[in-house]
Amino acid sequence: MVRRNDERRGALVDAAIEVLAKEGARGLTFRAVDAEAAVPAGTASNYFTNRDHLLTQAGVRVYERLQPDEATIARQRASTPDRETYAALMRELVGRISAFRAGYLALLELRLEATRRPELRALLTERVRADIDANVAYHEESGLPGDATAVRLLYLALNWIIVEQLTLPDVFSDAEREQLVTAAVERIVTP
Repeated sequence: MVRRNDERRGALVDAAIEVLAKEGARGLTFRAVDAEAAVPAGTASNYFTNRDHLLTQAGVRVYERLQPDEATIARQRASTPDRETYAALMRELVGRISAFRAGYLALLELRLEATRRPELRALLTERVRADIDANVAYHEESGLPGDATAVRLLYLALNWIIVEQLTLPDVFSDAEREQLVTAAVERIVTP
């Protein structure tokens, strides 16, 4: 039987994200999640039907936590829709995602696990595709320069900048990463 205490469920999913980031997908067990969440043994198994259910819930939660807050969206909408604003928005995006290190590393683990689990692959494909489509739609309504292809190219480029920052942080300095994000916008986004 799956329990409905939303606060406890959220804490368990957040613990699963931490376990994924620290131990990888193979380390994600109910016991490891219980230990990370500091709850009695067996608690996670009362909230999730199986490990796949826990994996998918972790993926959903990461995306929830990566969404920009209303203040960020309002500030962007009030800005001039030009490449300088676009570059600032992308630098902020890289910063926000990088600040949630465990979440992004957990997503990388989920992507690797998806190569072996067709159901997880289908769920992640649907979620990532919806996220990209939402970014393209937001971009088009915002009046920022560039087209849908520019949004997709920036998605691909910035993802690798984030991977580099989180896995090998000494390859580029913070200043170099900011310059690279700005250069990506300047070279990919045409007025």
